[in-house]
Amino acid sequence: MSLITAFLLTTWLYESRAHGMIQDVLAENGTQMIEIYQSTPSAELVPFMQKVSGLFPTLLQLYDREGKPLLEQEWPLQVDPADIELVLAGEKFNGMKKAENAHMPKLPVVGIPFQADGQPYALFVTMQSNEIDMELMNSIHLLYVLILFIGSFLIIIAARYIVKPIRRLTDATKRMARGQFDIELPTKRKDELGVLSVSFNQMAKELGKLDQMRRDFVSNVSHEIGTPLTSISGFTKALKQKQMSEEDRLRYLTIIETESERLSRLSQNLLRLSRLQHDNKPLKISRYKLDEQIRRVVIGLEPQWAEKDIEIELDAEPLMIEADEDQLGQVWINLLSNSIKFTPESGKIVIEASMKYNKIVVSITDNGMGIPEEERADIFKPFHKVDKARHSSVKGNGLGLSIVKQIVDNHQGDIRVLGELGTGATFEVTLPMGQQ
Repeated sequence: MSLITAFLLTTWLYESRAHGMIQDVLAENGTQMIEIYQSTPSAELVPFMQKVSGLFPTLLQLYDREGKPLLEQEWPLQVDPADIELVLAGEKFNGMKKAENAHMPKLPVVGIPFQADGQPYALFVTMQSNEIDMELMNSIHLLYVLILFIGSFLIIIAARYIVKPIRRLTDATKRMARGQFDIELPTKRKDELGVLSVSFNQMAKELGKLDQMRRDFVSNVSHEIGTPLTSISGFTKALKQKQMSEEDRLRYLTIIETESERLSRLSQNLLRLSRLQHDNKPLKISRYKLDEQIRRVVIGLEPQWAEKDIEIELDAEPLMIEADEDQLGQVWINLLSNSIKFTPESGKIVIEASMKYNKIVVSITDNGMGIPEEERADIFKPFHKVDKARHSSVKGNGLGLSIVKQIVDNHQGDIRVLGELGTGATFEVTLPMGQQ
């Protein structure tokens, strides 16, 4: 389309502008010839015009009042009688006329009226056939053809350069759709396709992580459900035996009850986490005293920390907050229960709540073993446990901190873990004073 447009534009420029300029030159030359003749009294009209024709790069033809040509020479154009009559009547003529030779293009022609010896004449002036002009136009047309073929060839090469990475990307997306996420595209290019490849590699890596999390989640759920179910099934079969002491029977029933409660807690936590992650219902915002809420949580968990003879130190400023009271209460219960769980006998837990930089900061610090640096990025994932062996002495299913993280995120807050391994762990929650 570009070449066709260029061809039409070139033709238009040549015919409209170049031909217009040529016609002006022809009119000027014809006028000068007439003036020279009129300034030479002894000159005869027809011989004079016959001699000057061809001196300039022009050809002349002279018509009398009857429209007959007077010059005996080769005249390449077909002049209409109506145009001759127009010039004889005193009007100038400018136009393009077909040549006698059909292979020649149209030529510009100018008709100029004048009188000699009281008789009207029409002098028509045209340019001589210029082979150079024809060769120039043919060269331009040939150039267009060369541009077409060379440009098409270069476009094919460029298209392969562009399409090849797109095909590679298409193949990678198909592999990803089949569940293969270990894909890495070359990223040496610096253009938009290179940026797209980098983004695709990042997406593949993140989807791989999500897929691994999904597998771990299924594995962890199976483990958390399978263990108590195995215990319940085993001890239920044991209870069917007739020869069993009352003490053993009560012990087996206690184990079954404990494992049933463990399953119940697991299902409740899974349901709570799912609702927090997918429920679009707005938070039930209310304004209340945060320090009083934390005190009530500490008092409510007294049986747990008193059983381990743990010292609780609470330093909470009077704080008002706008938040979902029930959900934040679950945050403090989970965090404090977690600290009690990992604090040794006769240990100490410090709870602080204060205002810093127009935000509320609550920290809960224990003096347990702490959390390794490499584990801190994963402790808020579902079912993640720092205790890889899942020792039975430490109760829990690894969902408490996931619930805490989701609630804090829903409140546009932040939670992080501080402390050094062996000296205890600090969970620090930062919350805005009010919800937007």
